Amino acid sequence: MTEIKSFRALDIAGSGLLAERRRLEVVAANIANAQTVRTEDGGPYRRREILFESFVDRRLDDDDRLPEVKIAGVVPDMSDFRPVKDPGHPLADEDGWVLMPNVDMVFEMVDLMEAMRSYEANLRTIRAFKTMVDAALQIGR
Repeated sequence: MTEIKSFRALDIAGSGLLAERRRLEVVAANIANAQTVRTEDGGPYRRREILFESFVDRRLDDDDRLPEVKIAGVVPDMSDFRPVKDPGHPLADEDGWVLMPNVDMVFEMVDLMEAMRSYEANLRTIRAFKTMVDAALQIGR
């Protein structure tokens, strides 16, 4: 069963790559819509966040179970919209307030950097595995 554990490392890193790529897509959508005050739903854009969960492959023996990353879903952030005073805006209320998306650009940039670092770490894991396999094949020659 050692072979399964060795190649499971690729599965784990691969699942991490896919999860972080999806996280990058969600963050990019949040950044792109940070100023969107009207959506198809009629209100401002609502920030989205991705939920991860650990997934264990139940097909393997108990000793060989290693967790993978799974996307549990993408959910809307239900925090309040930001009111901005802009009396000249076409969507301003009678007092001149416009509801802006609940996207905090500083938070999104930090989330983006964290996702990029996690993506890079999973990629380094795959590269290290490839290097070890290449070295093992060299021993056999």
